[in-house]
Amino acid sequence: MNTELYLVSQEKSLLEALRQINDLPGEPLVLFAVDKEGRMTGTLTDGDIRRGMLSGISMENPVSAMMHRDFKFLRQSHLDVADIKRYRENRILFIPVLDDEGRIVDAVNLVKGRSLLPMDAVLMAGGKGERLRPLTDNTPKPLLPVGDKCIIDHNVDRLISYGVRDIRVSVHYLASQLEEHFAQPRDGVKVQCLREEEYLGTIGAVRQMPAFPDDTVLVMNSDLFTNIDFEDFYLHFKENDADLSVAAVPYNVSIPLGILDLEGRDVKGVVEKPVYNYYACAGMYLMKRSVIEEIPANAFFHATDLVQKLADKGRKVIRYPMNGTWIDIGTLREYQKACDLVKHL
Repeated sequence: MNTELYLVSQEKSLLEALRQINDLPGEPLVLFAVDKEGRMTGTLTDGDIRRGMLSGISMENPVSAMMHRDFKFLRQSHLDVADIKRYRENRILFIPVLDDEGRIVDAVNLVKGRSLLPMDAVLMAGGKGERLRPLTDNTPKPLLPVGDKCIIDHNVDRLISYGVRDIRVSVHYLASQLEEHFAQPRDGVKVQCLREEEYLGTIGAVRQMPAFPDDTVLVMNSDLFTNIDFEDFYLHFKENDADLSVAAVPYNVSIPLGILDLEGRDVKGVVEKPVYNYYACAGMYLMKRSVIEEIPANAFFHATDLVQKLADKGRKVIRYPMNGTWIDIGTLREYQKACDLVKHL
């Protein structure tokens, strides 16, 4: 975000600060006070100034006379998402991000967004969507509309709302349409389209991509319709110090018959109409950046192959249990379900 709008010299008058607050584009109405070297020294709100006026403080006094010196902040070199969560729970919704010199380099606006996650994201959008034909004959599945925007934009916008800045889309089938779709930045974020010359499965193309700036990378299918809490997913991954976390949805299998409990040909009992409970892959994976090296170069490779490879090597692979909305838009029936559901969200 444009933090320059919110910076005010601590030497400016309260009247000048009030005028600056009045010119802000909307909530939150707060300024970050800085010294001559640009280091943050305090915060000032419109409420602070009003209380000062009522107590008789002159509007010619400097900002330093009214600013709060005991302010909350995040450190750029060690961005702790758990702190962001705590601030939100305590209704602290505008948090500066400082470098090691105490200068403001960014801010988390929890009025407009949900978090600021230090991770990168890849949306896999290279498939042909054959089960959705004829809808996908001339349109890539990620660009099919669900409500007032296309499938992939629901996911991109949600990632942006969680503060993800490096978003990449792997494209293959009807690639030029997706490249044109993301030609302009979306809400200030440039979405990069990276073309697969040949389709490499659900994760193979990630190995071909330029280096990721963050230590944590999310890889997900672009055709999901979900309200997953990416912050909770990230915190769960970090708290467990996992190499890979698989988002998983509950899946129940109900058998409407009596099932024999057998030992060889001997019947040991009957289980009447059993229900078996499983967790299924939800098509979203959080991984350490180093894990990408386990994906073979220039080879067809699925995300499930990566899960199995890491598990076989004894790496730490965990499950993140999802709740809420999740639809894998793979068939006409599921597509219609998403189109119906979005009207009520």
